Amino acid sequence: MPAPTIAIAALDPASLGEATGRLAEILHACVHDGASVGFVLPFDIGEAHAYWRDRVAPPHAAGSRLVLIASLDDDIAGTAQLDLDSMPSKRHHAEVSKVLVDPPFRRAGVARALMAEIEGQARAADRWLLTLDTAGDAAEALYRSLGYEFAGAIPSYARDAFEDRYDATRLMYKDLRRG
Repeated sequence: MPAPTIAIAALDPASLGEATGRLAEILHACVHDGASVGFVLPFDIGEAHAYWRDRVAPPHAAGSRLVLIASLDDDIAGTAQLDLDSMPSKRHHAEVSKVLVDPPFRRAGVARALMAEIEGQARAADRWLLTLDTAGDAAEALYRSLGYEFAGAIPSYARDAFEDRYDATRLMYKDLRRG
């Protein structure tokens, strides 16, 4: 049996509204699976919906944030964002955020496909310096394999989703002019 095809799409505002339910499910599942993406437990599905509605939809509608989805066999398996809102001195820069893959779809190339499209979209927007932050070893290994370089760590950056402690984040970057 052939491997499922990963389809990547950039959402327009109407499509984002239609996909919000599934995107909330993915965010909810990822947080409960230990993803350090800004939320702490307890984290209910209503908070996940509110994130997409209140924090993502407005900048997306304004054109300052790109939202991608990855689909496998007609099911949304993952998502990623590219924040294009920058000051005039940083018009060459964009920030990658919320690269989320629903746990049952992990290890199938979804994150790699999302990142390839993020980089293509960044190039199309004349953004050649991408930055991101991560707290997970697996995510850092993925980004390193894609050519992202470690810039440094910030201790006690974010509260752990499960425990009352503060974890470091690792800042990474990629200069797209280098390939």
